[in-house]
Amino acid sequence: MSKPKALVTRRWPEACEAKLKELFDVTFNEDNHPMTAEELKDALRNYDVVMPTVTDPITADVLSAEPLRCKILGNFGVGFNHIDIEAAKARGITVTNTPDVLTDCTADIAMLLMLMVARRGGEGERHVRSGEWTGWHPTHMMGTKVTGKTLGLIGFGRIARAMAKKAHFGFDMPIIFFDPYPPPREVIESLEAEQCSSIEDVLRRADFVALHCPGSKENHHLINAERLALMKPTAFLINTARGDVVDNVALLEALRNKTIKGAGLDVYEGEPNLNKGFLELDNVALLPHLGSATLETREAMGMRVIENVTAFFAGQTPRDKVV
Repeated sequence: MSKPKALVTRRWPEACEAKLKELFDVTFNEDNHPMTAEELKDALRNYDVVMPTVTDPITADVLSAEPLRCKILGNFGVGFNHIDIEAAKARGITVTNTPDVLTDCTADIAMLLMLMVARRGGEGERHVRSGEWTGWHPTHMMGTKVTGKTLGLIGFGRIARAMAKKAHFGFDMPIIFFDPYPPPREVIESLEAEQCSSIEDVLRRADFVALHCPGSKENHHLINAERLALMKPTAFLINTARGDVVDNVALLEALRNKTIKGAGLDVYEGEPNLNKGFLELDNVALLPHLGSATLETREAMGMRVIENVTAFFAGQTPRDKVV
């Protein structure tokens, strides 16, 4: 029996690519460029399986490719808002993702951003590297204490709960959250967390607000100018979810006007085309979408895609089937 013909849209860790070569008639994007809509359409016409990432907009137009050969999109990542799920479903294409395996590493990055922006870590490193540092003195580069402050979480899924555990038991931070679909009561109680009745309640009370909600049409600009205005002027916003969950123009204004004290961002609207206004500000810590960027996690993500796709072609239901 011939191997399924597969296209991988971006380069994966070596161990994953070696496994792909064993199991599939695989083609890699050798120069690792972001693929165009026409290239993605061509992939759907010529491959049994396409393995995209968040950098590949699989739109309704892309999914309209004819003649359609692709049977499954094995997404490398837990988020799938870059894929038009309804269009994929209408065309009979299965979509899978990679939950669980990136939970801790993404929560670690959220913690890193919180500490960086509160304690002015990025600003301090730039200060040293530029040769401007003249030595310690009592009022130099004072930041905000993290230990004991209230952490508010928008969304209380796996990554949010992992952050809550690290923050509460590691930094003695009280945890409050809002999620329209909260976990069981015993999970909430195990983290000594308090469920709030609204996003607004979290924003008003938290010293740090961390976003852990999925990217979707419903969550587009969930954090806008009106909601930013509800936050304490001493509070910080942390985003490791999706860039368009936050109105980036409104956030820039809030940072410039000191409506909030600062922000830590790993994701952006329209990335990698970052709004240059962020580069002018010292009260924002910026990372290049590093949430899952450890060797252990990226290998686990690739292997999870392979597991899902292998199950599909064996006639089984992939355990991470989205549609």
